[in-house]
Amino acid sequence: MTANRPISALDRRRFLGATGMAFAGLVASGCVSRTAMGAGSGASAFTDYGPLVPDPKDLLDLPRGFSYRLLSSLGDAMDDGRTVPDKGDGMGCLPLGNGEIVLIRNHELVPGNDSGGDLPIGFGTRDGEVVPGGTTNIVLDARTLDVKREFRTLAGTIRNCSGGITPWGSWLTCEESPTGPGQRYGDGLAKNHGWVFEVPANATGLVDPVPLKAMGRFNHEAACVDPKTGIVYLTEDRDDSVLYRFIPNRPGRLAEGGKLQAMVIDGLADTRNWEGTAIPVGRSYDVRWIDCDDVEAPKDDLRQRSAAKGAALVARGEGIHWGEDDLFVCSTSGGAKGLGQIFRLVPGRGERADTVELFFESESEDQFNFGDNLTVGPNGHLIVCEDQYTDIVDNHLRGITPDGRAYDFGRLRMQTELAGGCFSPDGKWFFVNAYSPTRTIAITGPWAT
Repeated sequence: MTANRPISALDRRRFLGATGMAFAGLVASGCVSRTAMGAGSGASAFTDYGPLVPDPKDLLDLPRGFSYRLLSSLGDAMDDGRTVPDKGDGMGCLPLGNGEIVLIRNHELVPGNDSGGDLPIGFGTRDGEVVPGGTTNIVLDARTLDVKREFRTLAGTIRNCSGGITPWGSWLTCEESPTGPGQRYGDGLAKNHGWVFEVPANATGLVDPVPLKAMGRFNHEAACVDPKTGIVYLTEDRDDSVLYRFIPNRPGRLAEGGKLQAMVIDGLADTRNWEGTAIPVGRSYDVRWIDCDDVEAPKDDLRQRSAAKGAALVARGEGIHWGEDDLFVCSTSGGAKGLGQIFRLVPGRGERADTVELFFESESEDQFNFGDNLTVGPNGHLIVCEDQYTDIVDNHLRGITPDGRAYDFGRLRMQTELAGGCFSPDGKWFFVNAYSPTRTIAITGPWAT
């Protein structure tokens, strides 16, 4: 297989201009937030796209005028001789040039799961065999959306849950599994896991799996990057998690190390609202950041040590997505009803204090029930993927308007979660995964403007 080191062939000078190849396309398409509150004069007039229309194929109900295409499914033959693995999770879309875009898709596989074929190289092994987690790339014709190539790009990782695209043209894929030799998933693991890895958009095969250890070892979920500063924001899927940021020594070169910090909210130690609604929607709080110590955390206690130093508790930080000058964080089980919250963080970028506010808190299952991955739509609306924890699931895609109103956008007919929601650089297509059995779907229609 062709081995690629992350971002080695990409033009880092674009990053220094405060926009990268990926983010420039997103800004041009309008696929960024124009601040969370009151973005655009037409936003407040929007109610929803109308009722969902039952899908005759029993896959995904959508509003009238919207349609979907099935791009990739579990077991499909790929161009590298392997087959599409299961458990498709977080995903990002990046432009490649030459009329192509690429989806980089996580697979939340654990030791013992089917890898979809032989894996000659990878980060970690169990009993001498490369463990099956990692990523696949789907290269698409940007105009027709025809699949041109599909192949493995990362192997040897465990529970690649979510991640985030970078301005310099790569995908950060995160292990939701701080495990190691003799720990969960059985004996025989050769290395500690729980890291972030980088997969370049232009990879052509399995990349050199370099763990970005300075970004911390914990129960990673997702990541997003401030395109002006290169700071990476990171979520952690734990009931007592904290929110992290990573300040790289050299922007765009994460493997060269940096400083990991945890978020402190002045006057607020706990954002979860589990003891009743203590944090009102829309109230802004000043934020500061404290340095994290011993970030490789062999005891998986980074969040606990950070909280002891004053970091604010978050209920299962999952999806995180960059807007224009802000970012949104989904707390899966936060809120007085335990159905989920969305926070909006505005970095001050050295000119003023960072601030955070509770942007939305679900008060009923009809608004959303355990939001997971989230992204920003072409009109500044959020689209949230549900991942319910019930014996029989009824997972939806939920929209949230810029002024904080929820509406239905889609309903999955499969008994699995929705994950990996992201937009094409031109804003025309919304991509999403059904987790298991893996289905990767592209949706288009009359997006509200």
